[in-house]
Amino acid sequence: MNHLRATDPEFMERFEHFAFDEAVHEPGQELDDVTRSIAILAALLGCQGIDAFERLALPQALDAGVSPVAVKEIVYQGVDYLGIGRVLPFLEAVNRVLTARGVALPLAGQATTTMVDRLEKGAQTQADIFGPQMLEAWKSGHINRWLAANCFGDYYTRTGLDLKQREMITFCFLAAQGGCEPQLTGHAKGNMNLGNDKNFLIRVVSQCLPYIGYPRSLNAIACVNKAAED
Repeated sequence: MNHLRATDPEFMERFEHFAFDEAVHEPGQELDDVTRSIAILAALLGCQGIDAFERLALPQALDAGVSPVAVKEIVYQGVDYLGIGRVLPFLEAVNRVLTARGVALPLAGQATTTMVDRLEKGAQTQADIFGPQMLEAWKSGHINRWLAANCFGDYYTRTGLDLKQREMITFCFLAAQGGCEPQLTGHAKGNMNLGNDKNFLIRVVSQCLPYIGYPRSLNAIACVNKAAED
């Protein structure tokens, strides 16, 4: 974005001040560099900000200490909430950036389930987040079975990110894409169950706001408030 300082100096003065100074250092809304970077990467996936992801946020995240494995895990998990149609360009962008930085691909595997136990372990992960009733939820239809085995068994069980980080990025995917307020409220509750409390989630929204805009950020805060009330 450096060239925009020459072509759009007034805009860049205000944008960079807001996104990189004012929002980052707002009292009570700060996040550590790694957490903020992970949230922003997930939010840019959610809002389909591929150029800002590849050219701005991903290099900053890697420089801030987000590991290549963590970056890959964010992208992989995005498929469950955004679909491969929207995630494939981001996976290819990550590969380009990592390769340009001399990172050898493929990275070390992070799977902890097999094709045999993915359903069982996925349902257990759902229960760990949302409560013991989820151990049987997969029996209510094939979509719920896929949700347990594929979304949670194939992805949430992987190493590279911990469970609290995975629920946070899901919250960011949903907040940034919009139109998923029921699921966003549900995952705000899931975050709170894991210790990502209301204050933390509002800080996450605040740090993502320059990348996803005010309407979706305000909707996300309303969902957080609703989850906290419930």
